[in-house]
Amino acid sequence: MAELENPNLMPKLITFLSSLLQKVADSNDLNRQFQPQKISVFHGLSRPTISIQSYLERIFKYANCSPSCYIVAYVYLDRFAQSQPALPVNSFNVHRLLITSVMVAAKFMDDIYYNNAYYAKVGGISTIEMNFLEVDFLFGLGFRLNVTPNTFHIYCSYLQREMMMQQPPLNLAESSINLGKSLKLHLCFNEDETSHQQQQLAV
Repeated sequence: MAELENPNLMPKLITFLSSLLQKVADSNDLNRQFQPQKISVFHGLSRPTISIQSYLERIFKYANCSPSCYIVAYVYLDRFAQSQPALPVNSFNVHRLLITSVMVAAKFMDDIYYNNAYYAKVGGISTIEMNFLEVDFLFGLGFRLNVTPNTFHIYCSYLQREMMMQQPPLNLAESSINLGKSLKLHLCFNEDETSHQQQQLAV
């Protein structure tokens, strides 16, 4: 767990998370042709021209939040996807979900953090929109912001294991991120179980 929080490993973590989210977005973009997906405040009118990796690298460069914030943001994205199955992560909303999840994680985890106006500038959106995204994200999470040490360890262990393989999961069904109803199978973490075992669920 401590290894992933090492600043020297952050570029590798950013690359892995970007690759994972790119696969998720690409898969859900294809599924839009077969299953309707709800439009939300996170959806842009068009796909951003900046790649997910470049966007996350920009956030990492300017947000100056602790390394653990990116793990917690990842947890939040997983929770959001599980609680909002009609809003799967795709290329139209992934950037806004990223900047919002990192900002919320920084506010919850760090003693010192930038305000919404700063994150809005980093994310390339207006402060008003950033405020709306934050509120919608919090309600989407059901205000479940606390991440227990055990849950944090589970997500860190997963990321460490996949990063040691030097590549993201080849099969999205092996990913810990919940793709919602757009995929038939997904792997998610049951935070309520004391055993903290990973369970494969059918949607």
